[in-house]
Amino acid sequence: MFELIKNDLLSLSRRDFLKYSGAAFGSLFLMPLQDRGWLPKKVQPNDGLTHAYGRVISEALNVYQKPSLESKLVTTIWKDEVLPIAGVTIGEEEPAYNRIWYEMEGAGFVHSGRIQPVDINKNPIIENLPETGKLIEITVPYTDAIWHPKSPHIITYRLYFGTVYWVTEIVKDQKGKVWYKVPDDKWDIHYYVDAEHAHFIEPEEITPLSPNVSRENKWIEILLEEQAVIAYENERPIFFARTATGARFIDGDFRTQPGNYLTNRKRPSRHMAAGDPAAPNSYDLPGIPWICYLTESGISFHGTYWHNDYGKPRSHGCINLTPDDARWVYRWTLPIVPPDQEIRNADHGTYVYIH
Repeated sequence: MFELIKNDLLSLSRRDFLKYSGAAFGSLFLMPLQDRGWLPKKVQPNDGLTHAYGRVISEALNVYQKPSLESKLVTTIWKDEVLPIAGVTIGEEEPAYNRIWYEMEGAGFVHSGRIQPVDINKNPIIENLPETGKLIEITVPYTDAIWHPKSPHIITYRLYFGTVYWVTEIVKDQKGKVWYKVPDDKWDIHYYVDAEHAHFIEPEEITPLSPNVSRENKWIEILLEEQAVIAYENERPIFFARTATGARFIDGDFRTQPGNYLTNRKRPSRHMAAGDPAAPNSYDLPGIPWICYLTESGISFHGTYWHNDYGKPRSHGCINLTPDDARWVYRWTLPIVPPDQEIRNADHGTYVYIH
């Protein structure tokens, strides 16, 4: 989505950009989309989206005849169903914070918030690893990680598109099928991933962005009211993303706190889990990608694959971004994490101001 408005941002100074905050911020977001034909109820072919398919995130998702919650209900699709995204449009009504709808090929219109944009890409088999291991990224809508190739019927986790893991070993089962061994970074276990479903991330894919811009001349602002992340170089906005920050839940207040921060710790992948699995707001999420921590307690930027509903608070304090946006922030911020390291701590991170 950012690529659609990048040129509009580059023409603005920070002061000009922030004139559009508050009630007008949504208009700023929609303006370049409308300039490109993304008008309410006018369907734009899926040319401006990075990914061609959509995976259903929620347990059930209603499909409508038109891009409106008031339209005729056509059918219901279920969690982890995958359909091509035929087009995208802007709905006229609620939810006001996120009016983007997808037209799913052969089905109808669904609200974008409960669809993860994905691809279906299988990968060549790699049979050699460096001693330090290597990062992989899941490139299919989902794959079931198994306990061991000798017991492929025992599923450990379902791993989703865009998630990232470390691989430390390559094994073959009795039929010659190749599996990658993933040591879990949260629990004292490991599991195995179908090699065709994972892409080895090469160093050039995560090289730093704008490394020649001094630390003093690059920073990030997070606008809580507008739910926006903006990166600046030399007073000019060069990146914009919608976000979902911390919210208040029935079991606690997890709102992201205003203040001045540094990206003082980074890692490409993290298994995040908290709470009793039976509790409504518990979570157990392996492979969360592109983590940039702001606090010792774990508040961070990170990629999100369990929702696509940006524009309102809904996290446990973190700054949720799409995996693509999170990778951009990871590459642009300090400290730089060498591609063979699982984590990097430093006191010279990038400045982050939360308002």
